Amino acid sequence: MSEPTIEAAHVVLPCSEPLSTTLNFFLDLGFKVRTIVPADHPRIAVMQGFGLTIRLDCSSVAPPAHLRLLTTEDAPRTLVAPNGSVIEFVPNNPPLTIPPLLEEFVLTRAPASDSEFGEGRAGMNYRDLIPSRLGGRFIASHIIIPHGGPVADYVHFHNIRFQMIYCYRGWTRVAYEDQGEAMLLQEGDCFLQPSTIRHRVLEASDRLQVIEIGCPAEHETWGDPTTTLPTGLTLPDRGYGPDGHRFVFHQAATATWAPWRLNGYEYRDTGIGAAMDGVAGVRVVRPLTSPAPVTTQHTAEFVFHFVLDGGITLRRADDAPVRLGEGDSFVMPAHMPYTLSGPTPDLQLLDVTLPDLV
Repeated sequence: MSEPTIEAAHVVLPCSEPLSTTLNFFLDLGFKVRTIVPADHPRIAVMQGFGLTIRLDCSSVAPPAHLRLLTTEDAPRTLVAPNGSVIEFVPNNPPLTIPPLLEEFVLTRAPASDSEFGEGRAGMNYRDLIPSRLGGRFIASHIIIPHGGPVADYVHFHNIRFQMIYCYRGWTRVAYEDQGEAMLLQEGDCFLQPSTIRHRVLEASDRLQVIEIGCPAEHETWGDPTTTLPTGLTLPDRGYGPDGHRFVFHQAATATWAPWRLNGYEYRDTGIGAAMDGVAGVRVVRPLTSPAPVTTQHTAEFVFHFVLDGGITLRRADDAPVRLGEGDSFVMPAHMPYTLSGPTPDLQLLDVTLPDLV
């Protein structure tokens, strides 16, 4: 015998008699009656509205419900139905909230094992590189997919100020809205995912590792089952989200290098600064020969470094020097002098700043 096919779903709510008291409350909200049973003494009513089907049942012992109705209103409000159910009205498109920045120095060491990664979305495991999230303003994640093959992802998008993906190890194939066919992101490559761009991770290599940085730390991820990727369009200049930022696919193999903001180093620019009109910048840095120690400080909102390869020594003010190696990372707050010295010849340093700093 084959399994039954589900054709509809009802949310069952209790209701005291007369049923009309609660029924009229929901009708005033805009729900429409689909079924009344029995007609001479109603005890059950089925209503539909706003993508929801509600079944009021005077014989039900189910508890009252909490329903969220998404509206065009600017501020949330709450009503209580005659059956005790809470009806919450919330804005359908609330403005993105950026928490105040709580600056601090953060040093995170490379993981000793995969046990330091926690389970995340779509079979991906996450390691938090900024545990404090700087007050909720920024998140930096080291993400690993242990076993390669198809990824259990779905078409989705984020409501976000800034989000980038850097391929640290391995490769992954991702499809993006209106950006042509699915793209192969390989070690050293980088994506800028502007707010609201639809995308889907299709497959990955064994032990794929990426570095993902976003603002704010907690943001909405929305599934979009109505969009199929690829869309068949290639619109490289399209702007996404309220700020009109552009998508970026930076490929390390074709990158060019230029002098960095610190003497003795050069960088390859990912193009994210230009695509975000200077809001953020992402670069990969390497030493030129054997640079002398260089002391610096900044006035930016956010400066983050991740050691991709090799090693370098970090010293803050009068603190003892700290040797950094592959997989280590740090966040440096504004106005704090620090010195970088002793880079290995193979050093590769991921440099992420808001705003863009060359």
